[in-house]
Amino acid sequence: MAVTLTEAAARHVTRYLAKRGKGVGVRVGVKTTGCSGLAYKLEYVDEVAPEDIVFEDHGVKLLVDPKSLAYIEGTQLDFVREGLNEGFKFNNPNERDRCGCGESFRV
Repeated sequence: MAVTLTEAAARHVTRYLAKRGKGVGVRVGVKTTGCSGLAYKLEYVDEVAPEDIVFEDHGVKLLVDPKSLAYIEGTQLDFVREGLNEGFKFNNPNERDRCGCGESFRV
């Protein structure tokens, strides 16, 4: 399995990296927080760390640390616009529950 991007997410990342003027892709992972235990984290990165697992989809590199992979394997990262709001959405088949505020999840 892998971590993938939709075309909309890939377009957004590509545009952002071009505007930023540097970067090799985005690092996705999880951190311990919130009511349900885990929250997603996403950051633009300028270089691949030795421990990163690298996936590439639609020409964009997705970097995942090995500890996070167990929680997000099979996840598809999307970029959505809902009304005036826009942002990344994680479609994670491993999610079993999500807190009421939407900030954290449990596998």
